[in-house]
Amino acid sequence: MTMGAAQAPWQRAAGAAGLLSEKGAVAPTVFEELTALANRHSAINLGQGFPDSDGPGELRAVAQEAIGLGIDEGGLNQYAPGTGLPEFRVAVSEHHRRFYGRELDPESEVLATTGATEGIAAAILALVSPGDRVVTLSPFYDSYAAMIGLAGGSHATIPLRWPDFQPRVEDIAAAIAPGTRLVVVNTPHNPTGSVVATEALEAIVRRCREVGARILSDEVYEHLVFEGAHVPVASLPGAGAITLTAGSAGKSFSLTGWKVGWLTGPPELITAARAVKQFLTYSSGGPFQRAVARGLGFDRQFFLAGAARLQEQSRCLGDALTSIGFEVNRPAAGYFLIADARPLGVADARELAYRLPESLGVAAIPVTAFVHPGAREDYASLLRFAFCKRPDVLAEAAERLRRLPEVL
Repeated sequence: MTMGAAQAPWQRAAGAAGLLSEKGAVAPTVFEELTALANRHSAINLGQGFPDSDGPGELRAVAQEAIGLGIDEGGLNQYAPGTGLPEFRVAVSEHHRRFYGRELDPESEVLATTGATEGIAAAILALVSPGDRVVTLSPFYDSYAAMIGLAGGSHATIPLRWPDFQPRVEDIAAAIAPGTRLVVVNTPHNPTGSVVATEALEAIVRRCREVGARILSDEVYEHLVFEGAHVPVASLPGAGAITLTAGSAGKSFSLTGWKVGWLTGPPELITAARAVKQFLTYSSGGPFQRAVARGLGFDRQFFLAGAARLQEQSRCLGDALTSIGFEVNRPAAGYFLIADARPLGVADARELAYRLPESLGVAAIPVTAFVHPGAREDYASLLRFAFCKRPDVLAEAAERLRRLPEVL
């Protein structure tokens, strides 16, 4: 999908994300509209992917202390270095060494970003020129499309199909065609909750090397894998020299409002992303970086316990949806599961999503919000539910959803 050359940059971004009306106005996103409906009807919001409980008190205390200190006491209330606090970059580097056996130079191979979303934006804007082909998995996080559009790129996709949502080798080869500039990988995957198989990741890396493409790997759910271990794309044979990886404290520590993220990768790619990042936010909050640096030093058991809690929440919500009549995928990681409403006689999940807040007091997101218009038919009956909520909230949502057959 290539945006017209006559469009202004903001129109390319909005149009690529499906938010530009025929009259040129920017329409609200599905997320905005359904959140507004949820608020209006006091619905339980299982649409947006944010936890409803705060992250570790120890990290919040570190941030509070850093805010409370004056400038002469070593406080961090002024600009942090553009690349990130040295202690933060060292913590990211050490974290990668402990968990993945990868050695990163904190000076040249780590960049602090204002959330992973800014890191993704900086990377795409740094590496993509007008007309360049950019490939993502589909469904895809909506910011990918917007940034590809803003850069003037052409957005192609590798489809992930119900129910396993795994890329097929033939689709990888077809999408990553000669002339591809960048491939955006997302594993663990949002919105489907799948963990892309190592064999598929290796096929993507091989194909990128064949056509001369770089890789941007969005791995913000790295510590939310329910079984087995996360495999960083950059750790695969031949991938390290061509891959930028985005990480996030928001997902790993349930602190999404802090907007602390990072990019890691070879110096030349970090330099490219930094050149753009410094003109977006320049620097990110120092007190939060200090706190996240502490958290990155937590032991493996902390992260395993968080993943186990999410797995149990996923199981409870999935069982409830199955008992109602949905067909449910069982996610391997992350915050979300996908439910197919077709067994309930519902072919249009988008229409159902807009009814749910008022009729049942629950909000969910149609999966068609994460694909190109031409692909929506393949995902028309699918809804995304967030299970990163307290058990009592999920239980109440399940109880409300049990009345769905009556409503239908």
